[in-house]
Amino acid sequence: MQKENSRNKPPLIPLNGPLRHTVDVALILIGSLITGLGFNLFFLPNQIASGGVSGLSVLAEAWFGAEPAFTQWALNIPLFILGVIFLGKQYGMRSLLGSFVLPLFIYLTKDGPVPTTNPLLASIYGGIAVGLGLGLVFRGRGSTGGLTILAQIIQKITGFSFSLSVVLLDGTVITLAAFVLGMEQAMYALIGLFVTGRVINALEMGFSVTKVAYIISDHTEAISQAILNDLDRGLTKLNAQGGYTGDNRVVLMAVVGQNEITRLKAIVRSVDPGAFVIITEAHEVLGEGFKREA
Repeated sequence: MQKENSRNKPPLIPLNGPLRHTVDVALILIGSLITGLGFNLFFLPNQIASGGVSGLSVLAEAWFGAEPAFTQWALNIPLFILGVIFLGKQYGMRSLLGSFVLPLFIYLTKDGPVPTTNPLLASIYGGIAVGLGLGLVFRGRGSTGGLTILAQIIQKITGFSFSLSVVLLDGTVITLAAFVLGMEQAMYALIGLFVTGRVINALEMGFSVTKVAYIISDHTEAISQAILNDLDRGLTKLNAQGGYTGDNRVVLMAVVGQNEITRLKAIVRSVDPGAFVIITEAHEVLGEGFKREA
């Protein structure tokens, strides 16, 4: 950026060493608790087996009457050992805490009230709760183990992408749900799995409403000065070449907040009404004038 934003903020205390470790553990514990609550309040009482080891525990409870927490421990332990063997001790240690505490929280919160017996509502709100919990676990650089370990092992052995491996495993669980619980329950499980994935993605990518504007004009210097002085935002000049003419030209890139878009367009219009402007969403922006990550 050519100009630092003038709205200075006090420096953040960097999260590293013991403090970073403490925050990570706290996120894993809180995330596991939220995931366990989402499972017990929505998924389990409505028999929604939305993939993973938790989905298998729903099937085991429906088929054999097995306690879901015990089923998850029974599956997580061998998967954790396989993870250490195939993926290394470092990965195994990151999965150990989540693999243990998630079934523990599921066991401790198993007698809570059931907010709804509507499977559609349960799949949506259960997906939100589980996605929020898992997103926090991932933010804490942890894992709840389960079939994600197996997916990474499959990726390493077969060369399949991680996403494909996860789809294959979750698809197998939901197919089993169709046989054990019925086709309709499998459809609800798909909804829950979709919502969970969307919430995790939102937490990973951020909820920012920041925009990125690319401006192509014959008056780039005047526009850049107007943005720097009137909008009080930094910008970057990118060297580009016209695809048709082959001429070298400058493209301005400016990152602005949602509430600044109207002003930005007005500034550009006032300088060059014929300027070509592209505005896209930025999921997350880190740095001066925006969110800073420790």
